[in-house]
Amino acid sequence: MIGSGDPAIKISVSLLACDFARIGEQVSEAERAGADIIHLDVMDGAFVPNISFGVPVINSVRKVTGLPLQTHLMIQDADRYIEAFRKAGSDQIWVHAEASPHLHRSLQAIHAAGAKAGVALNPHTPLDVLEWVKDDLDAVLIMTVNPGFGGQSFIEAMLPKIRAARAMLGPNVDVAVDGGVDARTAPLVVDAGANVLIAGTAVFSHPGGVAAGIAALR
Repeated sequence: MIGSGDPAIKISVSLLACDFARIGEQVSEAERAGADIIHLDVMDGAFVPNISFGVPVINSVRKVTGLPLQTHLMIQDADRYIEAFRKAGSDQIWVHAEASPHLHRSLQAIHAAGAKAGVALNPHTPLDVLEWVKDDLDAVLIMTVNPGFGGQSFIEAMLPKIRAARAMLGPNVDVAVDGGVDARTAPLVVDAGANVLIAGTAVFSHPGGVAAGIAALR
């Protein structure tokens, strides 16, 4: 079992929950507080019922931090934008299996652009969709809420799915979890085998501030 203080556990802070009037300041604050990754949720209002931000915001974030940028494309026709997001500074690009009819091609395109490739799965999506692309994965993202909005409650029924993903993919693929990750649920997902914890509300809305939010997750 990976312990909650294990250095292999990475904290990825989701900017969807930050104060967009102070986005550069909050990115820097998270970096100083020990965040490992900056997570960027790109939503198109079609695949998910919300619209967030795109290439210009990622380009701006890249200028204020040296941390890896992890771009989660919750969009249709993601292949059209992979190169643009990579050029904007994305180090990791994740596409949704549900929105990617040619998943192998999408992963190849991400790697060809020079980024690490991941696949995100909605709560209802079985792990079976990864069977024939698992050798091309750097990461899998298990959504523990339905994507599209921040601040939702953690779906505890996803814990067996996290365990199954770790068993399926082995130790060399990141298993990330996004949705309702906080000081209560973080030990549960780590115990199940996750090693990348994506948190937005638990960090940026913590009553003690960003540093206290990250410390609580640690």
